Amino acid sequence: MRDDGARTDAEAPRPFRRTCASDPSPRREDTGVNTPGPHERALLESTAVGLYEDAVAEDGLRADDPRLADDAAERPAFDVLVELGLLHREGEVWRAADPATVQAGVVSPMTQEGTRLLEESAALSRALGTLAQAYRRSPAAQSSDLFTYLRATTINPFIAGMVAEAREEVLTAQPQIGRDAQTIAAAALRDTALLERGAKLRTLYQHSARRSSVTQKYVAAVTARGAQVRTLDEFFRRMIIADRRIAIIPATEDHSVALAVREPAIVAFLVDMFERSWERARPFGDRESAVLADIANEQRAMTIRMLIEGHSDPVSAKRLGVSPRTFAGYVADLKAEYDAETRFQLGYTMGRAQVTGLEEPADPTDDPTDDPAIPPDGD
Repeated sequence: MRDDGARTDAEAPRPFRRTCASDPSPRREDTGVNTPGPHERALLESTAVGLYEDAVAEDGLRADDPRLADDAAERPAFDVLVELGLLHREGEVWRAADPATVQAGVVSPMTQEGTRLLEESAALSRALGTLAQAYRRSPAAQSSDLFTYLRATTINPFIAGMVAEAREEVLTAQPQIGRDAQTIAAAALRDTALLERGAKLRTLYQHSARRSSVTQKYVAAVTARGAQVRTLDEFFRRMIIADRRIAIIPATEDHSVALAVREPAIVAFLVDMFERSWERARPFGDRESAVLADIANEQRAMTIRMLIEGHSDPVSAKRLGVSPRTFAGYVADLKAEYDAETRFQLGYTMGRAQVTGLEEPADPTDDPTDDPAIPPDGD
């Protein structure tokens, strides 16, 4: 306080200011919470730290400290500390206050406001979801939006909404590659809710999914509620069909873009493809030795076909739904079976034996002496 009664610069800290006219983060005047914007938070994390530490170490900062002058570089940081209540005036000294007290007065109200906004957002999302269901079932929507491209982060929310709206049946074809634990966990929550509403669910995996512990848990959760899950040796693309009314398929090789299809003829074609694959597939829960042997034979035959067709290991592994390392293990098994040291030798030996990967597996109950290729004893 000067002799003439006017305040000095250090006695009149400025309120928080926006860094530019477009800064949308000033104080929350409507809630009464004195919240710093991005610029003030940056000062609090940088210059203000040194000032506050000095105030603590020196038992306060004098009002005539050069760093508190109006044109000092540290003045904006000083204003932030005062506005937040981290510095308070005692006579001619600005003393440090306990940050825990400030946290209770500033951070806690912000947390409460954030919780309130989240609750409002969830309620609004539910309301809009109800309206979206009504719109998508209308003739106008079904005739005007026959094809919709979905990109990146919009894909999963669209699928979740589509499954949530399903009332009769959902058909899914899920290649094993690219399905991580988090994705499958989210699918389990979504699909169990579908089943508990009384809808049906049928899912196709590749045979390799049987070895995934995460997939096994998912299958156990959904089959306990009535879902049906089968596996197939063939490679197929990811596909989800809801109520035979709408289908989602990949639009790019890396699955970064998906296509939602509502055109009835195309959806019917995709359903037919699914049904044909479903008939050839084997129940996931079937653990009989004969079935497991058949699955092993089918994977062996597919490995042979991949080698004969000349696909690279990454491509072959993807088509089998396994990692390149696992595919290399399948090839090593074939080398051992045909007594070959290299892939060239393996190909030559299989060629001489006219192996194509399309042969019917041998029936273990057959008498080998009945095979004309194997001469009876004494010949």
